[in-house]
Amino acid sequence: MTDTSVDYDLLIIGGGLVGASLACALAGSGLCIGMIEAVPFTSAASPAFDDRAIALAAGSQRIFSAMELWPSLRERVTPIRHIHVSDRGRFGFTRLHHDEEGVPALGYVALSRDLGEVLNRRLSGLADVELICPAELAGLTIAADHAQVRVRQGDAERRLTARLLVAADGARSLVREQVAIATRQWDYGQTALITNIATQLPHASVAYERFTDTGPLALLPMSGGRCSVVWTLGNPQVDDVMALDDKEFLARLQERFGQRLGRFERVGKRHVYPLVLVRALESVRPRLALIGNAAHTLHPIAGQGFNLGLRDVAALAEVLLEAHHQSRDIGELPILQRYADWRRADHRRVITFTDGLNRLFSNPLMPVVCARDAGMLAMDLLPPFKRLFGQLTMGRAGRLPRLARGVPLE
Repeated sequence: MTDTSVDYDLLIIGGGLVGASLACALAGSGLCIGMIEAVPFTSAASPAFDDRAIALAAGSQRIFSAMELWPSLRERVTPIRHIHVSDRGRFGFTRLHHDEEGVPALGYVALSRDLGEVLNRRLSGLADVELICPAELAGLTIAADHAQVRVRQGDAERRLTARLLVAADGARSLVREQVAIATRQWDYGQTALITNIATQLPHASVAYERFTDTGPLALLPMSGGRCSVVWTLGNPQVDDVMALDDKEFLARLQERFGQRLGRFERVGKRHVYPLVLVRALESVRPRLALIGNAAHTLHPIAGQGFNLGLRDVAALAEVLLEAHHQSRDIGELPILQRYADWRRADHRRVITFTDGLNRLFSNPLMPVVCARDAGMLAMDLLPPFKRLFGQLTMGRAGRLPRLARGVPLE
């Protein structure tokens, strides 16, 4: 039965896109939910050329659709109907097309600002979700029958209790640090340079993943004739590339990508992020679960990070709702272990896929180069192999939660 001595059934630490999605997924379930966030994710800003883009897999579209959020997003996203993968300066390439996969789109490109706005609008109207924001986590303790957190709001400090804490506070998770959950990390020696560009030719809803000798270069279709760029550079190259003026930068980027989109005409602000693979060695403990980047931070190749976190949301929401319907304590380890066991295969599969792709295409040895390019051509010509690749990139591989199948939670 529900323990009425706690302030909340579920307390989500981190109100970013993943944490907010979990709150929305469980709204109306009968659980009392609190969400702690240091910085509001609302945005009253008007659209800008530099808006940050997020790739949504087709499976993520299903999740938002089952949560009844997709109607608010549909007109704001750009569909990815085709994906073109190539090896710069080599003969290997492969292509994916939405009609071959039997879907309206292989994925979508959404603006982070738009996702935040839609989620915030839903959250602001929910009676069973309290937004504790702005507030900073000051400490936490976990007891046998509850968890307690201390949060600072201005000069005041509050103590809040819950049957379950969910850490959705990102790659540098303070919750993970406070409870001393160890991680396995791998520094790629690479940095992601992220920006937006305008191109001479229309993108025609094609996403490009071009492998180069410094790492992958991705161009994602956006609205307004723009493309989002994720350019992986070796760390020693970063300062040189960032020091280029816009004209020189576009010329360097054009040389790496080629002429498929004509001339690159405009570039926005450039941002850089060091690339490190981080995987928490535990995703659950009694009274605690980790989701999203708090549990796993991936290489941006193939744009899988946010989508993997959203499937964490779908699986955890389903497990917690089933336990709640059975009048079980949602913070008990056997309940949370079901979530961890369910997600283990997907985490391993996606981490192996993204890490393996980066390592494979960073290898300059000629036998490896010839083998990978031959493999890409074979995939392009053999539909069963292409279909397996497509299912993985679209987030439809393995045992899927109800939301990821497009089925609402009950």
